[in-house]
Amino acid sequence: MRNAGRTIRLTRRGRIALIASGAVVAGTAVAVPLLTLNGGEDGRPTTLVIPEGWRATRVYAAVDKALALPAGTTGKSLGKARLKLPNDAEGNPEGYLYPATYPLQEDSTPEQLLSLMVDTANKKFNGAPIAAGAQRNAMNVYQAVTIASIIQAEAATKQDMGKVARVVFNRLERGMPLQMDSTLNYALNRASLDTTVSDTRMDSPYNSYQRMGLPPTPIDNPGEEAVRAAINPTPGDWLYFVTVKPGDTRFTADYAEHQRNVAEFNARQKSGRSAPR
Repeated sequence: MRNAGRTIRLTRRGRIALIASGAVVAGTAVAVPLLTLNGGEDGRPTTLVIPEGWRATRVYAAVDKALALPAGTTGKSLGKARLKLPNDAEGNPEGYLYPATYPLQEDSTPEQLLSLMVDTANKKFNGAPIAAGAQRNAMNVYQAVTIASIIQAEAATKQDMGKVARVVFNRLERGMPLQMDSTLNYALNRASLDTTVSDTRMDSPYNSYQRMGLPPTPIDNPGEEAVRAAINPTPGDWLYFVTVKPGDTRFTADYAEHQRNVAEFNARQKSGRSAPR
């Protein structure tokens, strides 16, 4: 999907941020792990907060920081963590490092924290209603978590999650590529505010512009609301969506209407760039 040389994207991720200044990029790239300040007498944090939508690499960095370990320690500990992951994950915990607040003890280890996150995810995902909802939609739990991770990355608001889920289902059912920028960003290990034509041609199983179906793994660690949206998509025939402005995400099944929405977005973006600062 193209327009005047620019990539016309199904996804909303990046569109809101493009209206703001370039400082948003830096803010996204260098965000510090959220550690609570109510530490012990030695000043060490007593809890670690993992927000919804963080990628596994970011979780690893947060654990390293929380436990005052050299960078890369947690990532290297995966082999001995013995995480109880579904077979489809093939040892990759992405999607199963459940977003929550975790207690930190003086003797906490990366393996213990990762195991606690995965165990929490299994309790959330494998019980009713998530497992039953996945089966009802003719998919397994891992596929539901994968869809939820896309919803988490793409939905502008919690209210939009069900609609984004429906777009994913509608496209899958029609044999259309998902064309999600968030999957490209995951493959490139970035949080870009734009997607180029070259990006959409990259050779990667996460390139949802070129590859059909779902990506091979989740692309982040979704929260409960995103997972519930994945098994309870909002009824609708939508195939496209774009956030024209903050708070105004437009869903449609009509490509011509989508083009008009994108044109309005581009006009607003251009106006924002040309406005005096």
